[in-house]
Amino acid sequence: MRRVLLVRLDSMGDVLMAGPAVRAVAAREDTEVWMMAGPRGRSAARLLPGIDQLRVVGIPWITAVDRPVDAELVADVNAVVEECRPDEAIILTSFHQSPLPIALLLRLAGVPRILGASVEASAGLLDERWIPGETFPEDIPEPERNLAIVRLAGYALPDEDDGRLHVRLPPARPATLDALPDEYVVVHPGAQYPAREYPAHHFAEVVRLLAEAGHAVAVTGGEHERELTARVAGSDGIDLGGLLDLGGTALALAGASVVVVGNTGPAHLAAAVGRPIVSLFSAVVPPERWAPYGVPVELLGQRDAPCAGTRATLCPVPGHPCLTSVAPTVVVAAVDRLIAAG
Repeated sequence: MRRVLLVRLDSMGDVLMAGPAVRAVAAREDTEVWMMAGPRGRSAARLLPGIDQLRVVGIPWITAVDRPVDAELVADVNAVVEECRPDEAIILTSFHQSPLPIALLLRLAGVPRILGASVEASAGLLDERWIPGETFPEDIPEPERNLAIVRLAGYALPDEDDGRLHVRLPPARPATLDALPDEYVVVHPGAQYPAREYPAHHFAEVVRLLAEAGHAVAVTGGEHERELTARVAGSDGIDLGGLLDLGGTALALAGASVVVVGNTGPAHLAAAVGRPIVSLFSAVVPPERWAPYGVPVELLGQRDAPCAGTRATLCPVPGHPCLTSVAPTVVVAAVDRLIAAG
């Protein structure tokens, strides 16, 4: 068997959007797929079809991890390569990332063939280099960018694969979900960065209005978001904050009529389980690349806000107008449209 090491080192949503590319590589019958992910992408990678082995290394220039660039980091990458012994490595990156630093570590570790997309010269680091904006279009959805990279490496999805995001759902349903009725809406108020957050009091009003209209509403969030989910759920929603791991969250999302969520990992998880999404999308990154992919979406937010395209993690504009301008009634109307569309 050939071994391919796929490298995607950033967050949950980024890893989920690499799923179609993973399946394309795994579709080769003679190929075993190993993935190197970062700590923030580990739980998502465990849900992706097509990964035979997963290894986790925190890379500080990709996501904020509490470690320096030092000999120990080099040793961690070496250990993965020594164990995997890949025939080639394919580095998947977003438009704002360079594959060259990790390519250097992989080369020093002995990987014989390394492939990736880079606008920078890469002699000696990438055996095949594809130039974003030249070899393939730059302003395309992230799943299509990942697919373009592996397609250039010689891997394609089989005809029966729809190219959408998919995850493997856990076989066991958490007892927590027994509290949910047959029909419900999920509201996920948290986001990785404050610049992408819809205000909590707006979310709480969305939950109240949905409940007033006869919808059951489940509010999801991580352990660190319990205070937020309790505030948003109030007395009208079902607070699931901190009660579900990522697999359990996927099951909760899979049963929802609609998911209301910002531009954050669970938006892509909702897309991966095929749910319609009301996307409260901050202007700091382009929706052409990062909006939920392959499902019906109502995209809400002020696209021409002054923060557009800044990739800011803290909103640089007083009042956070790109999202605060979206009234809760507008969100509820979007939910109703998606439900009516079936």
